[in-house]
Amino acid sequence: MKIQMLDLSEQYLSMKDEVIAKLDEVMSSSQFILGSNVKQLESDVAKYSNVAHGIGVGNGSDAIHIALQAAGVGLGDEVITTAFTFFATGGAIARAGATPIYVDIDLDTFNIDPSKIEDAVTDKTKAIIPVHLYGQMADMEAIKAIADKHNLAVIEDAAQAIGAKQNGKSVGELGTGATYSFFPTKNLGAYGDGGMIVTNNTELAEKASVIRVHGSKPKYYHHVLGYNSRLDELQAAILNVKFPHLDEWSNARRQRAAYYTKKLNEQLAEMIQTPVEKEGNHHVFHQYTLRVPNRDELQNYLKEHGIATMIYYPMPLHVQPVFAELGYKEGDLPKTEKAAKEAISLPMYPELKQADQDYVVEKIIEFYTK
Repeated sequence: MKIQMLDLSEQYLSMKDEVIAKLDEVMSSSQFILGSNVKQLESDVAKYSNVAHGIGVGNGSDAIHIALQAAGVGLGDEVITTAFTFFATGGAIARAGATPIYVDIDLDTFNIDPSKIEDAVTDKTKAIIPVHLYGQMADMEAIKAIADKHNLAVIEDAAQAIGAKQNGKSVGELGTGATYSFFPTKNLGAYGDGGMIVTNNTELAEKASVIRVHGSKPKYYHHVLGYNSRLDELQAAILNVKFPHLDEWSNARRQRAAYYTKKLNEQLAEMIQTPVEKEGNHHVFHQYTLRVPNRDELQNYLKEHGIATMIYYPMPLHVQPVFAELGYKEGDLPKTEKAAKEAISLPMYPELKQADQDYVVEKIIEFYTK
């Protein structure tokens, strides 16, 4: 058998005619930049996130960078975040001219540990970036309490978590703003790059809207240093076709996650750690990620049997060579480093067949019981 991490072909075939018709509509309109499709998607995603504003940008990395700049983060500032995340989180902080300050994680969720944040606050701290990793929100109530106490912005990196909730609140509701990625592999994925900032903060929304068009308002008059980072009209058109299916796809992911957990825990509960969904959280399972012993050997074994897996992320940001000047070393973030050695993500997508899941589970059990 051959089981991929993600197979987008079935999803595309189910809506191929509608996608092609929508793309033809854009082509015929000749409205290619910040047109009606971008405006519709911005409105729909903002409403879905229960906030007032959506600002479409070029990609999820730019979304973080622009949100930070719009929140006033710049040269000499510090931003507290997690090192157990994709590079874009720390990279956006550095690109904004600020210094990333990395703190440890909660091993149950892989998300930033709020109890570690306050000790990292200094007079240079300007913001906190919690990353809602794998589709589950970090503890936003605790994070917001710290942010309010110290007058800090909270920019939620929700690249993997569109549709996630915490105690009934959506991504973006509890922070200053949140950022999404529409990279093709995401739960709501385009057929290329795309991203969005969502926020209830009108000032942040207005600034972000200006920054994404070279910092000009009105056109050709530049008061801030901005970028060319606009959500493409063609990508927005595709996302508008896909968006109505998002909750259905998220529910399918949750069902498949529950099945994996049930089957794996029946025989391996004492040996591996299946995902922990914290009380009050609605996890959308962008990834289904285990913590396991002998992770690399397991990955190789599954590969030999035709099963694709991924390691998100093998080298945490605090020990990446590009951040060497920050002075972090192995041992500074023990839980983060432990996760980097133990985390493995299994195939996960809405169309994943139960028979394929059974085969994945069978081979994992086989590896640990041999």
